[in-house]
Amino acid sequence: MLCTYGCRRDDRAAIQKPTKVADVLAACERYPNKRNAIRLRALVLMLRYSGLRIRDVVTLSRDRISADKLFLYTCKSGTPVWCPLPPAVLTALNAIPDENEYFFWTGISKPKSTVGNWQRALRRLFVMAGVPKGHAHRFRHTFAIELLLAGVPVERVAVMLGHRSVKITERYYSAWTRTRQEQLEADVRCTWSDPPIQMKGTREVHAKNGFVN
Repeated sequence: MLCTYGCRRDDRAAIQKPTKVADVLAACERYPNKRNAIRLRALVLMLRYSGLRIRDVVTLSRDRISADKLFLYTCKSGTPVWCPLPPAVLTALNAIPDENEYFFWTGISKPKSTVGNWQRALRRLFVMAGVPKGHAHRFRHTFAIELLLAGVPVERVAVMLGHRSVKITERYYSAWTRTRQEQLEADVRCTWSDPPIQMKGTREVHAKNGFVN
């Protein structure tokens, strides 16, 4: 069952274990339908590095890509939100035959049926990759988690994910914001000298320059 925010209610366990993208990409090389394998590789990379939901990716038009950036949406303030894409993603997209204005869709069938077709292809790919319970939304989780662990503020992650409120982001990724805090604490501890530094004199040094913390 999908919740209001587009995440499955049983996704929280999956959030703790981001999808191994390398294994899924390796499975693309073994996918029996070579024509679909090219698109599947691009689909996987787009899901991973854009943070988009599967419907948004499979209905993605080519004009949404400008240079090395993907147009995500326009904020309420009228400011466009862009997501830079790695060269590997752009290369995979360029490998898809230029048959129409879309990368993964004919533009004729209903989006819902197209999403269903690609979900079935992905399920088969996940089984081949040894991730039998995998699904497209796990790539979105990986996108968010990697940003958080890289130190990106949760407010910015919320913007990239298109969440209506930062509380939504905090709700689903609270465990990873705690992990980031633990990393920051460890970084601070690494700056401590051993034996403990002598604090005497520190204030005087700062006072000479007019800066007292």
